[in-house]
Amino acid sequence: MQMMNGVTIGQAAVFAGVTIKTVRHYEKNGLLAEPARDSSGYRRYGSAELLRLVQVRTLAAAGVPLAEIGSLLDADADAFATELADVERRLTERIEELIVRRDTLHRLADGDRTLLPDRAVELLARLPGLGFPPAEVAAAREGWVLARALVPEGFDDYLTNVENALEDTEFLTLSRRASESATWEPDDPRIEEVATALAEHYLAHPEQLKIVTGLQARTEAATRYKLIRHHGEEQESAPARLSALVEAKLRAAGVYIPGSR
Repeated sequence: MQMMNGVTIGQAAVFAGVTIKTVRHYEKNGLLAEPARDSSGYRRYGSAELLRLVQVRTLAAAGVPLAEIGSLLDADADAFATELADVERRLTERIEELIVRRDTLHRLADGDRTLLPDRAVELLARLPGLGFPPAEVAAAREGWVLARALVPEGFDDYLTNVENALEDTEFLTLSRRASESATWEPDDPRIEEVATALAEHYLAHPEQLKIVTGLQARTEAATRYKLIRHHGEEQESAPARLSALVEAKLRAAGVYIPGSR
């Protein structure tokens, strides 16, 4: 039975557990009809209006979009059940999306794991212990992030090739020597010596050569290769010259490397 006098909007809001602003918002969206005014000019909310307010609030709190609440409340029992099932499906999808985002936030505590798989992160963690300086590890990290994004189909095989190469003491020695070139002048004669040694080593070890040739995309190969292989190199620097010399020697030996510098 509807209350004879009803309650004010403030009381209705308190009873329903919402704010006055929310009640007015529901009314503005056509979910609640504005009740009649009393003799003093105040709108009075009776039991029917309060019931409707509670129903709207409950559906809204459950995640039903406001645009759909009106039709839900006006539907028959079968249609109501069907609509609720659809809302539940969409909420489930949203929950799954939020879980993925939450997990991504958790991984942000370890920045590497946000952009790289665990296998790559663990491999990066090994490099300092193998004698690679922090700058080289940082460059590898950034290069791998680019590699995974630009050539995802070849990234796992690339990691396998790196893992295997790190078991080779000669490769480690040459790689550490190449890292030292970052402190050299671009015209340092040692760069030619290291480039020759690296090229000869790669040619003698085809599996390790794939570290250079493996990340070749099917489309825009030259562009993607250069973005990955030469990321972080300053033009006319010793590392840039070393890379160019190694690539030139490999090309001269018949190894296909996209593009030219």
